[in-house]
Formats: sequence, C-alpha cells, structure tokens
Amino acid sequence: MPGKDAMPDPIKRSPKDAQRTWAKAHDSAVETYGEGRRAHQTAYAALKHKYQKVGDHWEPKGQESPSGPRARSGRGRSSGHTHGGIDVAGSSKQELVERARKLGIRGPTSMRKHDLAEAIQREER
Repeated sequence: MPGKDAMPDPIKRSPKDAQRTWAKAHDSAVETYGEGRRAHQTAYAALKHKYQKVGDHWEPKGQESPSGPRARSGRGRSSGHTHGGIDVAGSSKQELVERARKLGIRGPTSMRKHDLAEAIQREER
C-alpha cells in the first residue's frame, strides 16, 4: 500500500484502523490530486472524523466528529475551526483542561473550550 510508505510517525504509532483510514484516504487523494501536501491534508481530514491526536499518536474519539454529517452531505468546507483533530464539541471542558495540564499549558481553567483546543493544538505540533 503506497500510503504506508508516506505515513507520518504519529499515525504509525496509532491503532491499525487509524493507519488504514489514513492510507486509504491518502492513496485515493494521490490518484485525484497527485502526491504532495494536498494528499496528506485529505488523509488527515479523513482521519479526524473518528480520531483525535493525543500526544504523539491518534486515539479514537468515541463518537463521530461534528464535521462528519457535513462531510457526508457534500456541503464542503465550513468557516469553523477544526482544531487539528481535537474534538471540542464532544469533549467536556474538564477533559480539555486535564489534557492541557498534561501538556504543561499554563492557566487552562481560565480558558474557554475554544482557547483550550487552540492551545492544545499549538502544543502538540
């Protein structure tokens, strides 16, 4: 599977289903757009529907991403932020606060969920 060769390390450390999802989406995108950035972005977009990045790997969200129905409907991009795979709508503020603390983010209890998600995303890059 060609997508396996281009797979980033965090995905290689993730569950097999996440790896399959990324590789299938990547291979399909390469057929459509060619190898490169766009193919990787498409593969990550597919992965973010069911998985969220936690530290150095991806874990199942437990519920579908808020963008899942929008993606299936074909309505295209929204103007909202995706927060790099962090499920803001499906996570409680306390869950995001705990995740922020593990990453060493200062003052997470005083942040709004949106701000927490952005801080987590920045720290995990």
